[in-house]
Amino acid sequence: MANAPRPPTQTAEEAGYDYEVIVVGAGVSGIYQIKRLRDLGVRATVIDSNDGPGGTWWNNRYPGARFDSESYTYGYSFSQEILDEWHWTERFSPQPETLRYLNFVIDKLDLREHMQFGVRADAMTFDEERDLWTLSLDDGRELSTRFVVSAMGPLSMPTLPKIEGMDDFEGISFHSANWPHDPPSLAGKRVGIIGTGATAIQIIPEVAKEAGHLTVFQRRANWAAPLNNSPIDEDEMNAIRARYREIFEKCASTPAAFEHEPDPRSFYDVSPEERRELWDKLYDEPGFGIHLANFLEIFTDEEANAEISEYIAERIRGRVDDPEVAELLIPKDHGFGVQRLPLETGYYEAYNRDNVELVDIATAPIERITETGLRTTEREFEFDVLVYSTGFDAFTGAYDRVDIRGLGGVKLSDLWARGPETYLGMLIHDIPNLVMLGGPQIAAANFPRGSEVAVDWVTPLFEHMWEHGHTRFNATEAVQQAWTEEVKQGYAGLLIRKAKSWITGYNSNLEGHEYGHTRYNLFPLGGVEYAKRLQTAAADDYSGIDLSS
Repeated sequence: MANAPRPPTQTAEEAGYDYEVIVVGAGVSGIYQIKRLRDLGVRATVIDSNDGPGGTWWNNRYPGARFDSESYTYGYSFSQEILDEWHWTERFSPQPETLRYLNFVIDKLDLREHMQFGVRADAMTFDEERDLWTLSLDDGRELSTRFVVSAMGPLSMPTLPKIEGMDDFEGISFHSANWPHDPPSLAGKRVGIIGTGATAIQIIPEVAKEAGHLTVFQRRANWAAPLNNSPIDEDEMNAIRARYREIFEKCASTPAAFEHEPDPRSFYDVSPEERRELWDKLYDEPGFGIHLANFLEIFTDEEANAEISEYIAERIRGRVDDPEVAELLIPKDHGFGVQRLPLETGYYEAYNRDNVELVDIATAPIERITETGLRTTEREFEFDVLVYSTGFDAFTGAYDRVDIRGLGGVKLSDLWARGPETYLGMLIHDIPNLVMLGGPQIAAANFPRGSEVAVDWVTPLFEHMWEHGHTRFNATEAVQQAWTEEVKQGYAGLLIRKAKSWITGYNSNLEGHEYGHTRYNLFPLGGVEYAKRLQTAAADDYSGIDLSS
């Protein structure tokens, strides 16, 4: 090797390269990773294409953007000082407060000096002779590093629809993930929103309050349930602080890393009346209880799922005045909870307003965008503002944008052409010295809880490398194949395997992501089982990973 092994505290310049670790992305995961590296004295930096930290909370500034995780389960758990000082003002934090929180953490820990903003990696190339990555940046620089930690985010690459004439529109238009930081006034404006996914479900009730007229174009309805948000006063915040240890222990013991845990009873051991009583209670409580504190059979059993779906449909019908509109808002192609569940505040009531119209583009598709609006097969619409709330190229999209080349010049985009294959959702065979946080095939769980688990596994791997003088790690093909197969098999008994969901790679706006081309983007057995797999992988000196120098 051209460079001898060295302790992480030695400067990278002395070893002949810029950094020991470069973290790509300054969101929730990247912030915690650079904190762990800084504490070890490692020469490391974070690069981020945005002009500030926050990741998804920097970008997504649309009206209504907020957590659907309880705020106190979303914040970091690693610093008692931060837990003692930060006051969450709402049970489900809005985007501006969340961004303030992440900046508070960065400044409290003096991490900003280790971050570079407004810079994007266009290419990453692995040098096999020196066991180094070279990152080609969009500002013309090249940075060399031993290790790369990708924290680019699973939902960071928005996708626009494939509709003719999008460049012809003379009004204001944008993807919902790119809502202008200096937002346009919608007062009295004619606004069109294309899409009714999780983001649109948050946007629509807020825009409806301001716009002169709002037209929503829906192709596929989504199930949604009430968020039931509320303020957190000082007394409640003090009570939360007193039980933080209990909160995080509960999150670590539940499948989705929330305080909500599945009902231990069997669906079929409970009478229909008792089931209804439980669902009434959960529907009116805050957060994901109606989804995660339910019977496990609703995720696996067609009959059980049909019953809970009909219950939620009844609740929707009770909230929407027009029966025809209500039926349009009730999904017919998948059952409740089968896909990732959006939580809403006044979503269904928005359609009771005189200034809101729902258009079913499954029966009357959009033909083209025009200079003044859009045209469906049935009629013309005129707008001042057009919002594309059309989802993301989930999990792999951010990686496809970067030209990543590993051993022998192999391109990651080629390796993943038919879908991602990883080891533990963090390592990729023949793409050495690269770790993914929030990448494909991680556990489906409350994101920051999963991020801390991942960083707390990755950092000891680095320490093991430094302790033993290793300069390269590479997941073996055997363990990658075994992990990918375990992920696939985990879907076998779940109803989600049939759904048109971004979790299984569905996106009609992308080639190769059509329905039937399943991409196994998440480890479906939950955070507890995932943590066990990580512990097993670290045992016996990381035996599933080739370590060399």
